[in-house]
Amino acid sequence: MSIIFECEYQGRRYAGHGIPATGSTLTLFPVADGQLRAALVAGRGPEDLGAALPGDGERIEVALGDPGLRFLPPLLPTASNNSLVNGFMGTHRSKFDRAPEPDEEFTPPNYYIKGFGSWLRLPDEPLTTQSDPVWLLEEPEVVLVYANDEQGVPHYAGYTFGNDLNDIGLHLKNPWAWTPYAKLCETSIAPWLFLGTPPETVTGTVTIERDGGQAWRGDFSCGADSLFHRIPDMADYLFRHPLLRRPGLVNYLFLGADKATYHDGFRIENGDRMVLDVSSHGVVLANEVRYGAAAPEQHGFPRPESEPA
Repeated sequence: MSIIFECEYQGRRYAGHGIPATGSTLTLFPVADGQLRAALVAGRGPEDLGAALPGDGERIEVALGDPGLRFLPPLLPTASNNSLVNGFMGTHRSKFDRAPEPDEEFTPPNYYIKGFGSWLRLPDEPLTTQSDPVWLLEEPEVVLVYANDEQGVPHYAGYTFGNDLNDIGLHLKNPWAWTPYAKLCETSIAPWLFLGTPPETVTGTVTIERDGGQAWRGDFSCGADSLFHRIPDMADYLFRHPLLRRPGLVNYLFLGADKATYHDGFRIENGDRMVLDVSSHGVVLANEVRYGAAAPEQHGFPRPESEPA
């Protein structure tokens, strides 16, 4: 299966093929912001993205560890920030007490909007949470990537993997009202875009590192064979909504996660390093957790004289 990525190097945008190995040298081709998205919506689908990278002409060679190199979320429109991070909750079979019937009528799972695509973080970048989370939860997930054309038709580009870090403790205090607050943690995403249909089987391990050692380890699965809901049903239902079909929008759609650290009674703490090894696909997402600063006092906000600041 073809894999492509985009990156920035010395102020210019580039693209390349494959997942680079540690210590390797990357062959990068210059691309404009939006060039690959345009190739997607002008063509027949993901297969046209790989062909959009030039085989000849200008290219550069860059070492993987070069400090001037920074990878980007797949197809991220940096100029316009016209991108959305959103996803589904409670989609896995492990969270149901039965298996779905083959002809069962589709019932949409719960849905959330996380934020703008520019809020996404890459591997080895820290993920910031609120200053006093109740109980954090890592969530290894398949992420579908779509780009809308100028008529508002969504075009599927491929898939990658993400870690939807959130405060499940806050969510559980009030599941019907506080979930949007619980989701206000930074999210990481792999830059590697797999140009194929959503994966049937995805397996790997989560390791939480603390003070240089392993504090927790467990397995996960997040492919279509682990889901209670059918992926085409979820995507079709979501794109009924016109706001998600805005022309030019790039949509990062998280498909939900299996049980993880919280379900084993483990608490992620400030400074822990989450290592999500998607071993079935050769992808590793590692990010340190950082509690954010406490909220500053609001300037210029009117308060009654009797109310303390």
